[in-house]
Amino acid sequence: MLKILVIGATGSTGLYLVDYLNDNSNYHIVATGNKKRNTEIYKTRDIEYISLDVTCRAEFKKLPDNIDIVVLLAGLAPSRVKGYDPYIYFDINTIGTLNTLEYCRINHIKKIIFAQSHSDVAGYWNTGEYIKSDVIQKLNYKGDHAVYVISKTAACQLIEHYHQDYGIQSIIFRMPTIYCYWPDDTYYINGEKTTMAYLGFIKKAIKGEAIEIWGDPTIPKDIIYIKDFIQLVENAIISKTAQGIYNAGTGIPTTLEEQIKGIIEVFSDPNNKSVIIYRPDKPSQISYLYDISKAEKELNYKVKYPYIVSLKDMKREMQNPWFKILM
Repeated sequence: MLKILVIGATGSTGLYLVDYLNDNSNYHIVATGNKKRNTEIYKTRDIEYISLDVTCRAEFKKLPDNIDIVVLLAGLAPSRVKGYDPYIYFDINTIGTLNTLEYCRINHIKKIIFAQSHSDVAGYWNTGEYIKSDVIQKLNYKGDHAVYVISKTAACQLIEHYHQDYGIQSIIFRMPTIYCYWPDDTYYINGEKTTMAYLGFIKKAIKGEAIEIWGDPTIPKDIIYIKDFIQLVENAIISKTAQGIYNAGTGIPTTLEEQIKGIIEVFSDPNNKSVIIYRPDKPSQISYLYDISKAEKELNYKVKYPYIVSLKDMKREMQNPWFKILM
């Protein structure tokens, strides 16, 4: 039985991942986080949970010394921060990763799986080109995301150092927004709270309210669902040879119009369907397309949740008893 430590288990991605892995008798899961959110769910599932502040090196002494694999999801992004403080990104994303790597080195843990921001390749967005996993990074050095992305990229460099010097197998997933149902549909843009677009669209569709499509409705992007991301992580857990950066995506372009029509199809009452209002005067969505061939070849990855399938599963997940505890 593999003993897996999930650092950052109190977010939406962490909750879905821990719950899935815990159902597999081949794994023993230890979950950690720095928030109280999800901890009641872990109690009901009898999942071991340890409170952990990744910025404090001494905190890692609380963790078991017999872990086989670390999955590092803990991180701070601008979408979760009110206001702007560049220091906290390095404290959590970079120093937190260094502390985790030192924990791995000291305890002879030979595999780490890491969640990287896809903004490290922002220079390739809006080009219509499929971005390969091993492409040279092109960061955007302007805006509220710049320090965040730099801190995550620095973390990746630390991981590569520990791979080369200490032989730790490292698998890094370049992650766009991971679509999943979550009862809190808010996040921050430039430090100001707003509604996460796709969850807001779903709420409108359920109510039969009109939904606006901004800008060019034909602009596509890659949309990956939480359960395909979980598949990637599990395949990374199993793999003895995978190494380096892998795109977390589907390789399937989905236009904004397809996104909205799909949400209306799945979530609107047939007798009270949302109507679409086109707003070409508004800015278009960002476009990014990811080449997943490396994951297909080296991680045996096969997309199981294309967009419409993911929406139907999301609708089922809304009935999950977890969310009554979270709300």
